[in-house]
Amino acid sequence: MATRDPQRSLVGIFWMLVTGGCFIMVTALVKTMGPRLPPGEAAFLRYAMGLVFLLPSLGALRAAHLTRRQWTLFSLRGIFHAGGVILWFYAMVRIPIAEVTAMNYLAPIYVTVGAALFLGERLAARRIVAVVLGLVGAAIILRPGFREVSSGHLAMLIAAFVFAGSYLVAKVLVDELKPGIVVAMLSVFVTIGLAPFAIADWITPTGQELLFLAAVAVFATAGHYTMTLAFAAAPMTVTQPVTFLQLIWATLLGAIWFAEPVDIWVVIGGVVILSSVTFITWREAMLRRPVTPDASATKG
Repeated sequence: MATRDPQRSLVGIFWMLVTGGCFIMVTALVKTMGPRLPPGEAAFLRYAMGLVFLLPSLGALRAAHLTRRQWTLFSLRGIFHAGGVILWFYAMVRIPIAEVTAMNYLAPIYVTVGAALFLGERLAARRIVAVVLGLVGAAIILRPGFREVSSGHLAMLIAAFVFAGSYLVAKVLVDELKPGIVVAMLSVFVTIGLAPFAIADWITPTGQELLFLAAVAVFATAGHYTMTLAFAAAPMTVTQPVTFLQLIWATLLGAIWFAEPVDIWVVIGGVVILSSVTFITWREAMLRRPVTPDASATKG
């Protein structure tokens, strides 16, 4: 099989490294831009600018002949994902980058639980242990009672939850439609879902802010594209552990560029969560089940 070819695995790892670099640039740009723009408006502008990358998909979208049920599912996913993106933008400018990155790994944990509750997937004992470990990792990061749990932390907890809802709906849609259509429709419906939040609290962006958000759109789109190349080249059991490097890069970026202190408990908690996600991914691959989404896919 191609996925067992060592050369293909190296290609998959390479593209996953590029993906990590792209998403770290996304976080760096959003953090540098700061909190002047409301998170709903910033997220809307990022997605609106990203719509230009959908132009090659217009023909496929017109030919899809979506059913009313599929339109409803796309709308539901857009609502979930729009809420998650707003919360992610809010958290990114209020808590350290490493903490946002580590807590972002919770989304696949929530997906595993949601798939058992709503999609009828079996939640075996080993997967339950993995889920519990993931939640323990979150507790290590937050350490309630030992440190202040800010609004940014709460935003990321909720963001991971609603991102999980988005990917549960995606699991249903990818069984019926081509992945490219599912991705393209997500961008359309997230932009629509974010529009009311942007209009309600609109602040005229500066030229520099527009430039930053355009760059965010470019790096985010590139990251999603290179991630698909990674998944096409190698199984997620190979590429998933590589995402741990994003936590290392985020920690270094926060320390060097933003003077954020390195919190060893955040790193330990992130390792625990990612180990849990990697185990769940490995079990799904062994059982030939659909894999959980990569945590990177939830980023702005």
